[in-house]
Amino acid sequence: MEIILKKASESLVMMTELVLPNDTNVFGNLMGGRLMYWMDIASALSAQKHANAPVVTASVDNISFEAPILLGNVVYIEAKVSRAFTTSMEVHIRVWGEDLKRQHKYKSNEAYYTFVSLNADGKPSPVPQLTPQSEYEQKLYEGAMRRRQLRLILGGKMKPNDAFELKALFAEE
Repeated sequence: MEIILKKASESLVMMTELVLPNDTNVFGNLMGGRLMYWMDIASALSAQKHANAPVVTASVDNISFEAPILLGNVVYIEAKVSRAFTTSMEVHIRVWGEDLKRQHKYKSNEAYYTFVSLNADGKPSPVPQLTPQSEYEQKLYEGAMRRRQLRLILGGKMKPNDAFELKALFAEE
């Protein structure tokens, strides 16, 4: 099997949306489900760019809602693959809102999505490995294995004793 390396920046997807009345709840805030839908689209596009193949969502975790995005505000979603495994990829998503009237941009959300690359038969297929370029990308890359092990434990696909990266965090020297 040929090992292909790709830069994290090659998977970058930027998506922009305008919050309209149909996107909001009774308080005039963007509905969380609508934002998660947009985040899933942006992160799937990022994973597909990296894998150069169709992908499916395997998991969504750690969506942190920090600040509401209001009716009439603009939503900016940045999605980038943070680490590639054998057939899966973790995508890191950051979301900002912008109040155009006040010319104020603010961080709203952050999350991690996991995608699996599929071949023409709908079976998992290998993905290119990732080479982080910046210090920030390196930090995300290094933490991805721990986040993956935690997802696998919580999903019942890994025993806690097999999570060596997680155990290392708690090991006494």
